[in-house]
Amino acid sequence: MRDFRDLVAWQLSDALRSEVFAFTETGPASRDFKYRDQIRDCAASASRNIAEGFGRYRPAEFARFLEYAVGSLEETKDALIDGHDRGYLDKKLDSRLRNLAGAAERVTKSLLRAKQRQVKKEAEERQQNRRRGR
Repeated sequence: MRDFRDLVAWQLSDALRSEVFAFTETGPASRDFKYRDQIRDCAASASRNIAEGFGRYRPAEFARFLEYAVGSLEETKDALIDGHDRGYLDKKLDSRLRNLAGAAERVTKSLLRAKQRQVKKEAEERQQNRRRGR
């Protein structure tokens, strides 16, 4: 991968961000400034953390930022529940946004597990190299 935009986790998180921004542009959610700002912030945070982690070039740091992204996606899912409870989302949009958030989270967790395995493998290789050097 040469660019964070090639990551499916980023693509799904970015799509979620775009749809959350569109949903909060009009209707009752647009007038509830605290809710609107909160759901926008957590939805945008996921893709930003994926991008930042990618730019760190170290698997352990990337994994840490993927953990933050998963947390932001969980927060977004909670905000969607809140929006549904407040009547801001119709059933179709609620289902679409929750499914998109769930897909983004699944893919991000999969990437996180891959990075964690990479970190573990690199640590084991360093340890083996130390033992050989003794």
